[in-house]
Amino acid sequence: MDMGYSSSPAYVKQSKVKGRPLYHGIKRLFDFLASLVALILLSPLFLWLAIKIHSEDGGPVFYSQIRIGKDEKPFRIYKFRSMVVNAEKLKKDLLEQNEVEGAMFKMHDDPRITKIGKFIRAHSLDELPQLWNVLIGNMSLVGPRPPLPDEVEQYTDYDKQRLLVKPGCSGLWQATSRNAADFAEMVQLDIEYINRSGVFFDLWIIFKTIGVIFHPNGMYEE
Repeated sequence: MDMGYSSSPAYVKQSKVKGRPLYHGIKRLFDFLASLVALILLSPLFLWLAIKIHSEDGGPVFYSQIRIGKDEKPFRIYKFRSMVVNAEKLKKDLLEQNEVEGAMFKMHDDPRITKIGKFIRAHSLDELPQLWNVLIGNMSLVGPRPPLPDEVEQYTDYDKQRLLVKPGCSGLWQATSRNAADFAEMVQLDIEYINRSGVFFDLWIIFKTIGVIFHPNGMYEE
């Protein structure tokens, strides 16, 4: 399956956003059942990670923040904490070291990452609590990653196309580039996903993502 993309701007096909009740119904049912089963099966891993995270510095196990979802609606996202407790305050001092262009912050060797956090992020385990977001319906297993409010403030109308659908735990960007793409490439990949979205394409991305978790091909800190 060719995952190449053109350097010329792509636009979301409105037919892929509006309507399609069968696809969206199947997608929501699969999201609900898969996230419920995953939360149950992964509960021992959740417990092990919770013990490791708390034992390192005595801080909270989970980290939450406001993200922007479909139609620019804010919601609270959950992660396993992989950074020091005051990571957000320290971020201001690191902005000049941002290694990607555009409305997002990424850098290798982020000094805010804890010891267990490096392992957690290398295998995307910090994202597992977002299965709860999928279960309650403000995220999907597959879709564009939800941005931070201050990132959306920098979006152009073109960039905002990625906010026309429900955000996901993983998308075409993560399944193929593993965060190595810059912001412009990420937007193009998200638009490509929306235009090609379907049951089998979603399943393909899920399986690709599982492979990336076990064999990471690049990692930036978010």
